[in-house]
Amino acid sequence: MTGSPDSGGHYGQDLFEPEHPEEAGRIDAAALVYDPVTTRRLRALGAGPGSRCLEVGAGTGTVVRWLLEEAGAAEVVALDRDTSDLDTLSGPRVRVVTADLSDESLDLGGFDLIHARFVLMHLPERRRLVSRLAQWLNPGGWLVLGDAVDVPNVLDTSSAYRRTMDAMWQALRSTIGTDTSSVPAYPHFLREEGLQDVAGELFCPPLVAGGPLARFWSETWNRMRPALEETGRVDSAVIDDALAYLASSELAEIGPGMVMAWGRRL
Repeated sequence: MTGSPDSGGHYGQDLFEPEHPEEAGRIDAAALVYDPVTTRRLRALGAGPGSRCLEVGAGTGTVVRWLLEEAGAAEVVALDRDTSDLDTLSGPRVRVVTADLSDESLDLGGFDLIHARFVLMHLPERRRLVSRLAQWLNPGGWLVLGDAVDVPNVLDTSSAYRRTMDAMWQALRSTIGTDTSSVPAYPHFLREEGLQDVAGELFCPPLVAGGPLARFWSETWNRMRPALEETGRVDSAVIDDALAYLASSELAEIGPGMVMAWGRRL
């Protein structure tokens, strides 16, 4: 992944370095929450025997393994800028590609299913990349995009939780170029690419103290502390209060969710 042209930063370099001992666990905590929703949608769209699939931003490989072991895909290409967590993937049905999606020389062939989750929001020229992914579809193939959206409580602007969450989005944007503002438009982007049977959904998982999503946000905020404080929105005491709230029985929030949008190439 890479940052925006004006941020000068890169996901995996300026934030969330893959070699950090807690990074794989942070990613897997989110996967525990989102994988069941993702795989249910992929199965409904026909992921299965005979299909050639591309997993963009493969991370620790949880969706890749599902495509291989549960869906029975004929071949899965796992693409990421860092593939160190995919060392255990091997065999004739899987191909691990270490590359940047924005690399113009990248040529991976055609696919029956392309899935990208929590990837495009971190990339510059994300609209152009949607076009590129759509062009890689075989006739009848599906493109499935998933990215984050926040659902803030507009009556709460001053709690430690809200201030820390807002500081996080600002820090992500200024550091690595993350931008979720266009995520609700993904179904329109797919229609503009000529895809058919376009639809979308919003999934907001429960944010429960001690649950995997609370662990994910706690680890994310802890890892981002210096960047959060640099925004001027929060100091260390506010972050500590927000982290304590995530772990407390008083937790009562609708946390950020995921928009999924999909469309099929005729």
